[in-house]
Amino acid sequence: MPPPLPPPSTPPVPLATLLARTDLGLRQLAGPREGVAIHWVHTSEMADPVPYLLGGEMLLTAGVHLAEVRRDAGQEAAAALDGYLDGYAARTVAAGAAALGFGIAPVHDTVPRALVAACDRHGLPLVEVPAGTPFTAVESAVWQAVTEARHRELTRLSEAQRALAAAAARPDPATAVLRALARHVHGWTALLAPDGAEHGSAGPRPDPAVRAAAGRLARVVGAGGPSSATDTLPGTSLSAYALTGRARGSRARALVVAADPHDPPAHAIAGVAAVLLSLITGPATEQGPVAAGHAAALVHLLLGARPAEVAPLLGAPLWTVVHAERRRDTTQSASSLAAALGTPLVARGDGPEPGTAAGTRTAPDPGPFPTLRALVPAAQEITAHPGWTLGVSAPAPVAELPAADRHAASALRRALAGHASLVRHRTPGPHSITSLVAPADAHQHAQALLAPLADSPALLTTLHHWLSLHGSWDRTATALGIHRNTVRQRITRIAGLLDTDLDDPDVRMELWFALRSLDRGAAPG
Repeated sequence: MPPPLPPPSTPPVPLATLLARTDLGLRQLAGPREGVAIHWVHTSEMADPVPYLLGGEMLLTAGVHLAEVRRDAGQEAAAALDGYLDGYAARTVAAGAAALGFGIAPVHDTVPRALVAACDRHGLPLVEVPAGTPFTAVESAVWQAVTEARHRELTRLSEAQRALAAAAARPDPATAVLRALARHVHGWTALLAPDGAEHGSAGPRPDPAVRAAAGRLARVVGAGGPSSATDTLPGTSLSAYALTGRARGSRARALVVAADPHDPPAHAIAGVAAVLLSLITGPATEQGPVAAGHAAALVHLLLGARPAEVAPLLGAPLWTVVHAERRRDTTQSASSLAAALGTPLVARGDGPEPGTAAGTRTAPDPGPFPTLRALVPAAQEITAHPGWTLGVSAPAPVAELPAADRHAASALRRALAGHASLVRHRTPGPHSITSLVAPADAHQHAQALLAPLADSPALLTTLHHWLSLHGSWDRTATALGIHRNTVRQRITRIAGLLDTDLDDPDVRMELWFALRSLDRGAAPG
């Protein structure tokens, strides 16, 4: 059985949060009761749901497959069921599922005792879902909790970014940034030379083992190694970032951060601090005019400038956004992709957070199959790159880069769904059908037509992809990372809300134009 995929970038939901909701009435019967995190929910009555699990799910079942085992086993039903349930629990754990939810009614009056024993044996949390709680209520509760947690994370990231930018403008900026970073990651931060010498620190002093590991990471990234590296110790996650702004030819200092291993936003906050410290510790004049312009633009943005105001500093009037995902069968690095694209403006995208193994793990790229984003001057040609799948936007001025970013993301999803190495977003020309209607009128019509979906970004996004992929259930499921049955359910729901026939090509065409009109103003999801 292949290993489960890395968990998604969305915040996990503690199982305890679901158990605490009295409206759901869930009750845990077996398995560990602490540290259980749910990333999403999947319902299956299959005897072997493993091929449909990504890892991190709460798998929900009403036990229909158990009744079939009893019927087929005859007189040895009890023994056969015990063996079947043991294998079922073992496979579910191996697939990476976080918990199993067993629904009471209409098939079973109680959770089978053999299933409780099997889940205890294999360390799988088992939750009883009462007869009055539909599975959709559990799924809705999970996504509500994810949304709330994501909002808290984004608020925290925004506050940390403002604090770090303000610290960078103080008289002793490096020290101020270290202190602000320590406050916002709730940990220890330090600037270390490759020989381990400390050039400033903030936050609670770590124990000697953590300090020694921090010195090792500083040597890894500071002496010509990868740009970042991580290490995991009991109760602590260490990250080190080479401060690339230092003078050329020097051995770079490293920013080292010790934080809670269960705090993913701390990594994003540290990344912002690393960029600021690179600018602070390395004079812009030593970076060349292009890099100096990029650095100046970044500082202005962090201090509150609008994109259009920093556009002249970037040196190019038009830019192309590239979204890239590394294929499973390659070891090509992000640096090789950046070199091929001819740009240093490459950053990790919004894909899965990297897993962290015990011991030091150097990380020139984030995670096993990372998603990256790049900004490329429009004058440079972008072609397919071995080992990567690319989605490419149309050239856009700086003020329109958010829309270009959405277009590149959509193009990447189409490329992944169609197994293409590169897909380009095409902007309608001056003689396209869309040019026959004024943009304001088209946008107003689109808002009215799609109003029943306005409060459901997931439905808008599903419709957008389903139409762009010519109504293919499988390709849409691949592009969105969901099961094909979920796509069918959403499209059926959309047809009901819009009160229309989605099999009618005229209806599909009108909806596609409406979605494109919305996309030119705001993302569909």
